[in-house]
Amino acid sequence: MIRPQNVKDSLPQTLAQKIIARAAGKAEVAVGEIEIGSVDLAMIHDSGGPRRVAPILERLGVEVWDPEKLVVVTDHYVPVFDAESRAILDLARDWVKKQGVARFHDEEGICHVVLPENGYLKPGMFAVGGDSHSPTGGAFGCYMFGIGATEMAGVLATGEIWIRVPETIRIEWEGTFQKGVMAKDVMLFLCGRLGMDGGRYQAVEYCGEAVSELSMQERMTLSNMSAELGAQAGLIAPDATTMKWLEDHGSESDPVEPWQTDPDADFEYHRFDADQLEPQVAAPHSPANAASVEEYNDIHPDVLYLGACTGAKCTGAKLHDLRAAASILKENRVQSGIEFWVAPSSKRDFHEARKEGVMKILEDAGAKILPTSCGLCAGYGPQRLGQGTVCLSSTARNFKGRMGDESSEVYLASPMTVASTAVTGYISDPRNFLGAS
Repeated sequence: MIRPQNVKDSLPQTLAQKIIARAAGKAEVAVGEIEIGSVDLAMIHDSGGPRRVAPILERLGVEVWDPEKLVVVTDHYVPVFDAESRAILDLARDWVKKQGVARFHDEEGICHVVLPENGYLKPGMFAVGGDSHSPTGGAFGCYMFGIGATEMAGVLATGEIWIRVPETIRIEWEGTFQKGVMAKDVMLFLCGRLGMDGGRYQAVEYCGEAVSELSMQERMTLSNMSAELGAQAGLIAPDATTMKWLEDHGSESDPVEPWQTDPDADFEYHRFDADQLEPQVAAPHSPANAASVEEYNDIHPDVLYLGACTGAKCTGAKLHDLRAAASILKENRVQSGIEFWVAPSSKRDFHEARKEGVMKILEDAGAKILPTSCGLCAGYGPQRLGQGTVCLSSTARNFKGRMGDESSEVYLASPMTVASTAVTGYISDPRNFLGAS
């Protein structure tokens, strides 16, 4: 059970400060202080993991400090598509055996989805991941952030990492999101409003009535795309929804009360009306190029991509996103001449979607199902965008050349907007298919 240190004696603290204080073994911490935190969990994947950190640890002459606190996932170079990907995967598989890592998830799904699926993330944890979208863990009340291979090697050797205590930016959404508006729309709107450095490498905390009504997978999208805001972590205080998820995924239910921002703590504050938010689309080549979906009705994509750990980085559509797309495509078909690619985020989500009939709806509509991997989102594997291709994608990033040829153009949108576009052939408002205004 994870509890803050000496809560009653602490000065007003944000959720971020409480978690960092516990990791540092202190009652409280102040913004700007440099602390050394004990890491509760570290995650690495095949791309930036063993092949990067193993040589460093070998030179240092050390092994993993605690194999039980390390999770390794293969998701970037799977399935094998050439000699290089085979060698990288073989190296990862051999390394986890030598290190005695039991929490090894081989070709089971995208790392940011596999972690919560297995109940590894709990409120109050201080965690690091070898991927820029590691802030996804913040949806569970964890302070989780991404680091590079050199820093990760230091964590694996010592179990500790230094951190500058961040300021917190609280973003409150009051009211209720319209039908057809998803968490992806929220993050594209925020990228457009606050900019790609809106978080200024701080802790962003999402709150408000509309956020509390979101499912855990939608909350994961908010935390995931905090990276696009320039934030180190994207936090959501745990509540009954969080506890239900943990129980359903085999994790003990720790009390949530300590892991809340104190009302009189210091933080920057932004407030938005949820019922005023419209579906968003971000034009090439930045998530910050966001505007209402109606601004892009003249765009006719060649490829539609439903994938990514954001909401549908790393690629794959979560179960919530597959269901959302199916709600649009039921009794509809993909327009002739358009490629509609769907990459489920994990095998668990894929099998559940198959069981529910969701995959059949997508396939009957004309979708092509891709392997569960990071694939196209990060430009891995054989499925890449060709020269001059226009794509509408549910991924987190649309940087030039990221998903294929540099001449390709990628627009970003929610899974529902991607599915709506599949039906019409041009970028379309999903509310038109849902009876919403």
